[in-house]
Amino acid sequence: MRTKPLVRAGLAALAFAFASGAAIAESIKVGYLPVTGHAKFFVAKEQGFFKQEGLDVELVEFVNSADGLNAVVANKLDIGAFGTTAPLVHYSRGADLKIIGGIMGEDAAIIVKPENADKIRNVADLKGKKIATIRLATGDAVLRAALKDQKIDWKKDVEIFELKSPPAVLEAVKSGQVDAGVTWGPHDIRAERQGLKVVIRTGELQPGHPCCRLVVKSERLKEGDTWDRFLRAILKAEKFAAQNRKETIDSIQKYVKLDRDILEQGYYSPHLEQGTDPNVKGTQKFWTTMVSSEFIEGSRPLQPAFALDPYHRALQGLAKEQPNDPFWKQKLKAEQERNVL
Repeated sequence: MRTKPLVRAGLAALAFAFASGAAIAESIKVGYLPVTGHAKFFVAKEQGFFKQEGLDVELVEFVNSADGLNAVVANKLDIGAFGTTAPLVHYSRGADLKIIGGIMGEDAAIIVKPENADKIRNVADLKGKKIATIRLATGDAVLRAALKDQKIDWKKDVEIFELKSPPAVLEAVKSGQVDAGVTWGPHDIRAERQGLKVVIRTGELQPGHPCCRLVVKSERLKEGDTWDRFLRAILKAEKFAAQNRKETIDSIQKYVKLDRDILEQGYYSPHLEQGTDPNVKGTQKFWTTMVSSEFIEGSRPLQPAFALDPYHRALQGLAKEQPNDPFWKQKLKAEQERNVL
């Protein structure tokens, strides 16, 4: 049987693609929040690191972690980075999730009106107050744990209002509907520029706490080396962002519609931790505080939630390609310190 001309042309083009070293990119959907802390997604996309790893990435925006994690659980996303609280809450309730890496850590703050700044200086001062948070945000869980440490029952001694987004928290504080609000960067910077005051940072309450873990459904781990390549792209983006400030802010601006100086101050903030590793130790500590503050029940062991091999293989491969690069040496050291089950 003779092959039709159109079919022959298609087969020839496919053969040329493979012969020239080009491959058909694997399409994946990645969920993100429009914040500076998720910049490595934007850098990996705009600087071509996903493409280098054979990935055709569609970035899908969400306004909060709760909605984003629901999309991962419902198989509407292949992977997402939606806080630490949201994935751990879903995991505690039986969801079949795996943490394979991270996007950021810390970067949340408690804000008040300027006239309340002298009245609310620490967590103990929040007793009896109204507090706005973002549903299932990392900063929310850190605050509840800190309240418990101060013998303040967050179920009875304060009123917590779970809102949908950082702008909603800022508005609630500005209007006086609440006494304090918990938001994430760079909205803490926006809050200050609108006349509000940052009184407490979550990094002070729980130093080094993780945020935004990279989470996939367990079944997705069986699909070849997809996540090795994904993490290679994110690690490349982390390195690029550390060394190329202007191009990094250019990439962020395409996804986060705020003034350039706010984005730069937010991403290169000393309050934002940039590691891509799963941060097992930090996540385990976060889990413990969530259990002790009665945010989750915690009867399910946490260890099965981690899948560390993809990150390890990705980092080892990049380090072998540039064995003398101090950036990769530092990452190898951090892996040994932070990612031990």
